[in-house]
Amino acid sequence: MEKRDIRSYPFEQLKGEMLLIGEKAFRAKQIYEWIHVKLAGSFEEMTNLSKQLRAKLAQEYEIYPVEMLEQQISQIDGTNKFLFRLRDDNVIESVLMRYQHGNSVCISSQVGCRMGCRFCASTLDGLQRNLTPSEMLGQIYEIQKLTGERVSNVVVMGTGEPLDNYENLLIFIRMLSDEHGLNISQRNITVSTCGIVPVMEKLAKEKLQITLALSLHGSTQEKRRELMPVANKYELSEVLKACDDYFEKTGRRMTFEYSLVHGVNDTDEDAKELISILGRRNCHVNLIPVNPIKERNFEKPSKKSAFNFKNKLEKSGINVTIRREMGSDIDGACGQLRRRYAQRE
Repeated sequence: MEKRDIRSYPFEQLKGEMLLIGEKAFRAKQIYEWIHVKLAGSFEEMTNLSKQLRAKLAQEYEIYPVEMLEQQISQIDGTNKFLFRLRDDNVIESVLMRYQHGNSVCISSQVGCRMGCRFCASTLDGLQRNLTPSEMLGQIYEIQKLTGERVSNVVVMGTGEPLDNYENLLIFIRMLSDEHGLNISQRNITVSTCGIVPVMEKLAKEKLQITLALSLHGSTQEKRRELMPVANKYELSEVLKACDDYFEKTGRRMTFEYSLVHGVNDTDEDAKELISILGRRNCHVNLIPVNPIKERNFEKPSKKSAFNFKNKLEKSGINVTIRREMGSDIDGACGQLRRRYAQRE
């Protein structure tokens, strides 16, 4: 019989599990604290539990391992990139970025990705499987243990399309913001999506306080189709309506991620079209000069070109930033480190 993944159980569900195995409900609080506050990786570490209970837990459950394989540290800005191995030998990657306002971790939600965005290394080998809530939390916990520093912001923007792993994502968000665990405010959690409209609509009804970031990358339906296969299924007008719906239901303004690709979506015409669709919306635009990958011939725009694009949007009243480039001397772009590891193996 396969052991159950105890780190994926929300607090109330863990209480029920304890009753099922003949234990008192209060044990759940002790165990939850060991796993989600003290970040225990084994039952043996839970020293205030009897040996008998620890043995019983080890017989029934497992804490799915998220084990560091490789760590890269940027000499430029101290960004850390981690390659983690999972219990089935699949590998995923996460990034730690240090800002003045605190430490931000970018985590993966899937092993691989099936969305096929043309500028992204994560999707080149397709989707292997979804991550469990435990494996998503495990990335944050391991980074905290390895660095000895608290994480204050979490971005689900690494490998994978989070809304393609919807149920596990919801459990993860609720557990991450649970007062019994790390208790990270939902306002400090950002989830990125390439625009799966029906799931965006479902998420809006959950009334969470997270930030939803849409990978826009094109100001017209045709431009999005060039870069993102998902645009063949959902019209840009549908996606923007889902964004408006999310803002209306949650009061949380949308973030629009826009990868600037030289000669593809960074022209004056592109800026004009972007202003026409976003000018009236309460939103933030995050411009991301593309990180070139060798499998594609996309080029990063010059700094001057990127700033010109930004200025045009700002003059039209759009709140906009250019994402600070971090980890440029390591495998900083999504999926690069994992792909290089797979090729080497």
